[in-house]
Amino acid sequence: MLNLRQIHHIAIIASDYEVSKKFYCGVLGFELLGEVYREARDSWMGNLALNGLYQIELFSFPSVPARLSHPEACGLRHLAFSVNDIEASVAHLTAAGIVCEPVRIDEYTGKKFTFFSDPDHLPLELYEAD
Repeated sequence: MLNLRQIHHIAIIASDYEVSKKFYCGVLGFELLGEVYREARDSWMGNLALNGLYQIELFSFPSVPARLSHPEACGLRHLAFSVNDIEASVAHLTAAGIVCEPVRIDEYTGKKFTFFSDPDHLPLELYEAD
């Protein structure tokens, strides 16, 4: 058996590193642990933590192609974040100028959820925890 322990990190490529860093840190509340400019690739890499538990590697590269979101493509569909109060979370995003879809109820769990997008239209989800 492989014995995976947990997800170590999620890598996201941004079209504008500074805009995405401000979104993930300033709006969503991630902490910037460190960043490095990789001159040979003309690329930034930032390490972002959420409550010290999960990490996003935020990358930039010159001239990246746009992500196909609609129609949905094969591969990672979205990134979901657990929240305690979905209405308060939606209000926070709305105050920051982020458009959220209407809150829906998961027909299988009865839990509230909604979707929104990062600056590059990566689908993100808020899912209300117990």
